[in-house]
Amino acid sequence: MDYSLPSIEMDDEFEKLVLRMNPPRVTIDNTSSRKATLIKVDSANKYGSLLEVVQVLTDLNLTISRAYISSDGEWFMDVFHVIDQHGNKLADGEVIDRIQKSLGPRACSLRSLRRSVGVQTQAAAKHTTIELTGRDRPGLLSEVFAVLSDLKCNVVGAEVWTHNSRMASVVYITDVENGLPIDDPDRLSKIKQLLRYVVKGGVDKRGANTMVTVGVTHTERRLHQMMYADRDYAKDDIDGGPMTDHRKPSVTVENCADKGYTVVNLRCQDRPKLLFDTVCTLTDMQYVVFHATVIVEGPEAYQEFYIRHLDGCPISSEAERERVVHCIEAAVRRRSSEGIRLELCSDDKVGLLSNVTRIFRENGLSVTQAEVATRGAQAVNVFYVTDASGSQVKSETIAAVRGEIGETVLHVKEDIYSKSPPQDEGGKISLGTLFRTRSEKFLYSLGLIRSYS
Repeated sequence: MDYSLPSIEMDDEFEKLVLRMNPPRVTIDNTSSRKATLIKVDSANKYGSLLEVVQVLTDLNLTISRAYISSDGEWFMDVFHVIDQHGNKLADGEVIDRIQKSLGPRACSLRSLRRSVGVQTQAAAKHTTIELTGRDRPGLLSEVFAVLSDLKCNVVGAEVWTHNSRMASVVYITDVENGLPIDDPDRLSKIKQLLRYVVKGGVDKRGANTMVTVGVTHTERRLHQMMYADRDYAKDDIDGGPMTDHRKPSVTVENCADKGYTVVNLRCQDRPKLLFDTVCTLTDMQYVVFHATVIVEGPEAYQEFYIRHLDGCPISSEAERERVVHCIEAAVRRRSSEGIRLELCSDDKVGLLSNVTRIFRENGLSVTQAEVATRGAQAVNVFYVTDASGSQVKSETIAAVRGEIGETVLHVKEDIYSKSPPQDEGGKISLGTLFRTRSEKFLYSLGLIRSYS
């Protein structure tokens, strides 16, 4: 009789044993650098460890200005230079404590990747989650919110991304009457059916997808997964959108034959959550990051990753290399803020979003990105809008929209990350040329990697 366990179960039990014997260690250093707090994380290595750490730091609204990452063998050691939203070192004891609790020994182990990418937790549910993907078009968001309003659903939160003519959104709703999650199967089926009809719009060749669940998820993590699954990176659908060529990220993918790695270099305009976005995509594509260097200098960010497949092999074909380039470009561009930033802050009420987005549509505005939140009795919403062709909206149109919605509740805000970066006067810069020596010396000095000389 064979008493052996399935290999996946054995791997899971071995991982748990390793983590119990070697709990993660977090060191927070406020003295080594004048400009940033250094966070060093040491732990037994497992697939998804890097994403977990970056996700925790990103969720705390910390900016990662530099990072040095190494995870060869059964152990990983990561060093992150972080600052708060005001550009200062970490001084808030509560934030430091949350880092320790989320990543340190008190957490027992890093949370599994499966839990961080969307497994629903019924006990924690305060709303029903709706996920939508499909072809983007002017007025789509208005139609979605109108349908939900007609179905007596109150939108308590939402995030919408558009890229390459595709749209992905995660919307959180409750029942208008009682404020509770909607769990009636028949009602959920109707919501799903009508939303799929709206999103598909009769013109989407790929089709539209809708999913309705009762539970919680990591919104931005899911949006990356949804857009990747919807193939928003596919070049055959690019329609010459509003992002100009000089804003296109520079991505190179080359094999490092003597070390058995594939090296991915990214150079682009810096913005919040950039590292989170690229690590999400590499993880979704089933790559493991063994070494990485992240450097932010002025308005630009430089990222270099040494990766392999889960099976330990580097990239082996030109088609796969091109796919990685396109996917990293998409990861950067999905969150890039195109258009004018409008902030709406008002008393929350049923149908508010349906009314506001209807006014946008009637004035020829197209929403390229949206973030909807409810804080107590207040609705705090952010919209990035362009005209229907993707161009900048005229000032008189914005004035008309503010006049209808209310000038005291709808404000135009400047977003420095929506501006175009300065033109590159020196031509294409290779991350490997500029930063490989510096990063490897730093990693070697910390004992994180073996010498590459």
